[in-house]
This record gives sequence, C-alpha cells and structure tokens, in this order.
Amino acid sequence: MLSVGIFNAYYPYSLEESIARMKKDGFSCVQLDLAFKGMDLSPDALTKEKCRTIRDAFRDANLPIVCVSGYTNIIHSDPVKRRENIHGLKKTIQFARDLGSPYVVSETGTFNTESDWVWDPKNGTEEAYEEVVKQIEDLAKFAYDNGAMFLVENYVNNVIGSVDQVARLFSDVNHPGLGLLMDPTNYYTDTNIGHIDETLHRIFNTLGDKIKIAHAKDCKPAEDTGEKHANIDASESHSFRGAGAVELPAPGLGNLNYDLYLERLAKLHPNVPIIIEHLEEEDIPRAKKFLDGKLKQVGV
Repeated sequence: MLSVGIFNAYYPYSLEESIARMKKDGFSCVQLDLAFKGMDLSPDALTKEKCRTIRDAFRDANLPIVCVSGYTNIIHSDPVKRRENIHGLKKTIQFARDLGSPYVVSETGTFNTESDWVWDPKNGTEEAYEEVVKQIEDLAKFAYDNGAMFLVENYVNNVIGSVDQVARLFSDVNHPGLGLLMDPTNYYTDTNIGHIDETLHRIFNTLGDKIKIAHAKDCKPAEDTGEKHANIDASESHSFRGAGAVELPAPGLGNLNYDLYLERLAKLHPNVPIIIEHLEEEDIPRAKKFLDGKLKQVGV
C-alpha cells in the first residue's frame, strides 16, 4: 500500500505542534522541511543534536521522515548566490541521515534573474544543460559519500524539465547517489496539457525505475499565465502555484488522471510514499480525503 504524507511546512508551527496536527490529520509519513517556529535551522546552524531532536520527535510520533527538502536554485545566475545555495544544500545532505532519511530533494533551477520559478532562454541551451550536469554529478557524489542520495525533481521552467531531459540526465550522471522525485504535474506545458494520459504513460515507461518518492498535486491550463503564489506562511517553494500555461493546484483540483497515476506508480513501487503539496492548511482534510479515496478506488 502507498503511504500518504505531507510537507510539514504546511503547518507553520513549532516542532511539537506541527507533529500533533499532522497526526490529527491522519498522515503516516512526512517530507521534512527544515522550518519550525522557534528553531534556527539555517545551514550553518545545523548540528547533529538539532537534527536528531527532530528525527526522534517524528519517530516517537510514529511519523517516519521519508525525505528531506533541500529546494534551491543550484544554477543561480549570480555566482555568489549559487555558492550559497549549494553550500546550504550540501549541509542538508551532510545531515540527512541524522534527520532520518537518506533522500534530499531539489529541483535544478533556472537562469532567470528575477525568479526561481520562471523560464529563461538560457535554460534551453546546451551550455546550461552541461552546467547542471556538472553540478548534479557533484551533488550525487557528495550525497553518496555521506550515505545519502540526491533526488532531482524536474520542472518545466527549469533547465531539466521534460521527460527526454530527465532521461538524458540519468544517462549522463549514472551514479548510485542520484534518484528521482516523481511528480508528473511538473512535466506539463501548453503542448501536452491536453494529453494527460499519454504523457503519464511516457513518464513511467521512460523513468519509472528511477523513482524513490512521489508527490501529489494537480495541473490544469492556467487562466493567468503569470507567476502564481498562495498567500500562506511558507517559503516560495510551498506558496508557488505555477507559472506560464499550466497552473499547479492541490490534488483533486485539476485535470491529472489520478487513477492512472496511482496504478502506474503502485505497479512499479507498491510501497512508495506519496506526499501531498500545493495547498493551504484549511484545505488539507479535503486533499487527503481525495487522495485516500483514489488509493482505495485503485486498490493500492
């Protein structure tokens, strides 16, 4: 059976209060964000003691940490900012095991100078691809040397966005320190949003064996093609709701074929955790009920 989890950052409270609310809402696992009120969890403030306090609190609550968020722009156009971003990501990777999971997740980033979520023409160049490959190879090796694994999460406005680009990345960085965070909604653009099922099959046929963790949000054609954010107490990675031709709402509020998604996912990975995202706290019960219902309907 697939276990259902959520990012803890959708509960903007202390460690103890966040865990209590996740338990009350019935979750069985969590993608860990280093974001709890009253705790300094900035990269240079991390210690084994802090990490183990977090890990043990989730263990005591029987709420396993299945992966750790390390989201940052790994190819930021400002070299100083890029070094800071990589430094923070590597700190998270370094402490991953102390935080309870070997898996640390980030997208690949964009060269856009104004937003980490918007397309830039340089993203589509061979130069950009080669820069990302070099950086991801370094992260995969660093993760492996620290007993961890770097999970790449694609997004269409990043350098690594399409099925073909993800497949090429795994071919060029053929390393045990690299895995895939599966989020099918991140593959949709104006060219394939009308072909949901065909795209889902292509994703799984091409990349299915790379999956370690899965996400649950939704996708639909956007009425507003600008960058969209929800007004919530969370980082941009959690307030983001899409940019361009495709909007990315909470699960059950778009056009994704969840029956097909869950069938394909469970056939390949029958016990993989699936993490709900892109929602406000008040919408959590509805989204979980939707996903639980789909899992029962599909029988996984």
